[in-house]
Amino acid sequence: MDENKHYQYGIKSTLAQCWAISGVWFLQLELGAQTMISTIVIGTLENNTSKDANEFLSITSDEASWFASLLYLFTPVGNILSLPLLDRFGHKKCMILTNIPSIIAQIMLYFAENVEILYVSSILMALALGFSNAPSLAYAGEVCEPKLRGALTSALNIFFYAGSIILTTMYSITMQWRLTVLLITVFPILTIAILLTTPDSPMWLLAKGKHSKAHRNLSRLRGKVSYEKCENEFQEMIRYNSNSNNDEPTSSTCRHNFMDHKESTIAWKHFFEPEVIRPFCLMTIYFFFMNLLSGLSLLPYLVSILHKFGAPVNIEWTISFSMALSIVGSSMAVFLIYKLGKRFLTLFTLSICSVCYIAIGLIGVYWKNAEPTTSWIVLVLFLTTILISSVGITPVSWTLVTEIFPAK
Repeated sequence: MDENKHYQYGIKSTLAQCWAISGVWFLQLELGAQTMISTIVIGTLENNTSKDANEFLSITSDEASWFASLLYLFTPVGNILSLPLLDRFGHKKCMILTNIPSIIAQIMLYFAENVEILYVSSILMALALGFSNAPSLAYAGEVCEPKLRGALTSALNIFFYAGSIILTTMYSITMQWRLTVLLITVFPILTIAILLTTPDSPMWLLAKGKHSKAHRNLSRLRGKVSYEKCENEFQEMIRYNSNSNNDEPTSSTCRHNFMDHKESTIAWKHFFEPEVIRPFCLMTIYFFFMNLLSGLSLLPYLVSILHKFGAPVNIEWTISFSMALSIVGSSMAVFLIYKLGKRFLTLFTLSICSVCYIAIGLIGVYWKNAEPTTSWIVLVLFLTTILISSVGITPVSWTLVTEIFPAK
């Protein structure tokens, strides 16, 4: 579809699209909180450093490493599990399903009595994280009007970091990780409630041959306008969907007889076509550098890292402050992404973050004597990387992935 196409819709259309994508926003709120759970659990339980007198559970450094690693090791498994279900059930139902393991994992964490339960809960959260990626990003990209898509999908990061700051702030106040984890179960419950009220993606409905329902949902997503007013966009969706599936049988009778036998073969064949391989390679590079320079891989050990460098501040509140900086950066990205362009923001943030991390590494290796001075410098450099990465490379990555892949 033409990304530069502007259709003549009013404020009602914008509000309707904001409501439709709010389910994805709340899902990101939930995922942001879950990503930070390992940070507070490891910071509290590793080597029995809990400030809660009633806490009986402790974990070793090796156990903490496994608990943190499982969250990332099983995320790709969740991605793979979403593949066969996404096309069959659609984006909305898959987003609802992903909340079930999240709720179970958080309840298990609250009642955890040994490290094995911590491991299982980490695996369940990883599966939920991975399972949610494809349906949420595809839904966000398909329900939004082209002129609003960049801004609305850029806001995904704001909600992701908002979930992180809510979790870390609650923990800074309560200083009880179990209570904090239990309280955030409200996120998946709210997410399910919102998703039940939002419409299915018109593009997915068209792919399933449900033209009348697709037209009706598009009308809802554009502020309940008349069918005539959204007819041009609907016809463009039909043409785009037809082009995306032009290698499939066109006869409806033949299609139904042929689809069961060929559907999986055709779907896997698409992955090796040039229009999929090229954006896939680009996004692989983007996400590699995003994870490398945004500090995401450091989150589980953030408390230990700040203690190691002797940060002269309250660690718990500093983590909350760093998440607040991420929200500021993500908010800036919503407005800057079209002013400065994706390429400039990417290269700018990569350069700044690279310099900061190189400086932190050099200080950690060669400059160990002036501890008060170095601890402040390291803290400022680290907070700078958090802010700058949330302005550029992180939101650009998630925005691009909703735009550059073909609908099929």
